[in-house]
Amino acid sequence: MLDVQNITKIFLKGTPNAHTALDDLSLHLDDGDFVTVIGSNGAGKSTLFNAIAGTFFCDSGRIVLDGENITYQKEHLRAKSVGRIFQDPMKGTAPELTVAENLSLAYAKATRNLFSFALRKKDTEFFRTRLAALDMGLEDRMHTKMGQLSGGQRQAVTLLMSTMVTPKLLLLDEHTAALDPVTAQKVLDITKTVVSENRITTMMITHNISQALHTGNRTIMLSGGKIVLDLQGEAREKLTIHALMELYREKSGKLLDNDRMLLSDMESPPTSEI
Repeated sequence: MLDVQNITKIFLKGTPNAHTALDDLSLHLDDGDFVTVIGSNGAGKSTLFNAIAGTFFCDSGRIVLDGENITYQKEHLRAKSVGRIFQDPMKGTAPELTVAENLSLAYAKATRNLFSFALRKKDTEFFRTRLAALDMGLEDRMHTKMGQLSGGQRQAVTLLMSTMVTPKLLLLDEHTAALDPVTAQKVLDITKTVVSENRITTMMITHNISQALHTGNRTIMLSGGKIVLDLQGEAREKLTIHALMELYREKSGKLLDNDRMLLSDMESPPTSEI
């Protein structure tokens, strides 16, 4: 499904401030994989997502999605196959447009073209049904501007926008991090349901180690632009947070130094598996 082959990205290349953000990184995802991504600040997590989404081109390596070489495909073209949700609940939506208008715009981009997003009756009924399935009462707020929704409601709508037409790959870039714990859990539960029902190949960055180990079927850990741990199956199921931190120290040669990650695991209970 996804093959990331030996990609390297160096920012400020050729200057004294050159920084290798991705270092000969390779990764393979099978169809339907749900991979959680963890690592310290600056480990390369969001940079990896940016490389896959086409925010920039890598200095070397290849990216192949569902058999198609997208290494040098522009970001707006990849967006037809790659859905992405960011930490900021307003990113990727138009706050002055209504919920229905945002959904219509996203749906038109995926099924027709960017300039044919006028609301059609059959689309409205389709949106209402999909919103009702979120169980947040949003089917009755279709004519509310996106900017007037709560953060959790906006993220739920954004998730729906990204998956109304099933993407080949869904990238979740800390999409619950800006929400309060209860709302974050609600959005995560919705995410797991949508991903499972549509069998969407997914990657999710999280700072919550417990969440990472109990969501999806695989966890990778980055350090210095490399994958230092790739956990799945029985080895992942039996792993404790303490044991993971020890494994990270052994593989990377340093301690996990992300206070936000460690604190989130003290505050949050494990989530149920997808």
